[in-house]
Amino acid sequence: MKIKTIKSFVLKNKLSKELGYSQQYYQNRTAHLVRVETDEGIVGWGECFGPGNIAIANKHILENVIAPMVIGENPINKEHIWQKVYNLLRDSGQKGMPIQAMSGLDIALWDILGKKSKLPLYQLVGGMCNEQVSVYGYGMMLQRKPLTELIELFKEEAKIIKTKNFKAMKMKIGLGPKEDLELVRAVRSVIGDDYRLMVDANHAYNINDALYVGRGLDELKIHWFEEPIAPEDYKGYSELKNKIDTNIAAGEAEFTKWGWNELIRNRCIDIAQPEVCGLGGITEYLKIVANCQANFLPVVNHVWGSAISVAVNLHLLTAMPDSPGGLFPQKPMLEFDTTEENIFISELSEEKFDIFDQVKNNNGFVKPLEGHGIGLNPSMDFIKKFEVTS
Repeated sequence: MKIKTIKSFVLKNKLSKELGYSQQYYQNRTAHLVRVETDEGIVGWGECFGPGNIAIANKHILENVIAPMVIGENPINKEHIWQKVYNLLRDSGQKGMPIQAMSGLDIALWDILGKKSKLPLYQLVGGMCNEQVSVYGYGMMLQRKPLTELIELFKEEAKIIKTKNFKAMKMKIGLGPKEDLELVRAVRSVIGDDYRLMVDANHAYNINDALYVGRGLDELKIHWFEEPIAPEDYKGYSELKNKIDTNIAAGEAEFTKWGWNELIRNRCIDIAQPEVCGLGGITEYLKIVANCQANFLPVVNHVWGSAISVAVNLHLLTAMPDSPGGLFPQKPMLEFDTTEENIFISELSEEKFDIFDQVKNNNGFVKPLEGHGIGLNPSMDFIKKFEVTS
């Protein structure tokens, strides 16, 4: 079997309202899908992390730089292909967009292996360790509104997420230290002290502001403080981790086993958040998770993107063993977008894949797709409707 073609599709859909996080506001939702076809007619699908124009750049990298390196290779030889591409790109692409582009390719190769072997992805990466996976909802994105109005919007959205049976929720911050703590206090006031709440700063702070916010979060019983400072600042992360009680979570902006080794060996975080669609794909993800387990570092995957990303991560979490073990271990959670209906999740696939229904009807838990590979195939009619062609 040989790789015959590699093509990717950037999808875009206009939101009904502008949303944002600490770095920017945006009006369009995007996704970047990868399709790999073999000479046997088996088609594998993957996804690349990276929104907007980043996705367009990644498409060019994948189709014009990476694809010529691997056309004609046996797709089952995933490790060989990964190392070949990385070595050829090493002088120019140790992190960032080339690795994001390679991630989508690698995921598609695992999908091909699953379809060839007629096994679901979770069986290929270790088998079932969890019969079901709990889900947390992220929402409460920033908007260009006065703080008093934003507080009321966040409170209402928090109530909705909780009533939909999500096991926990995550909100955005990044307005400024004092304003952010007002937002978090408001959300905590409506969901109660016992409901698990996480906050995501998207590296908005310097170390001093992060310490100020972190100490405020300690008082509010926040489960984790996500990406408080720039991902390059390993020493800052280590200092912050040692000075506040709230868990420090990060990793979505880290790449490959080498980057993750720095994050882990410098004891920067309490909770690891690998982004499989960005760090190098499943081949690299498995090595990173093994390193986390060797250092007894809990893993809660970062999930952003379409139904493909959600389905892949659900497989990976299904196959994730308890670390450490015990009668009542702390299990990983699946991150899920609860903002304005994401049609790239709800309408993309030919197969039925409704996380909201499962969460609502199964007390906050979901199960992986049981088809071969990822178990999900995008509708080409849907892709054509939303594809960015220029």
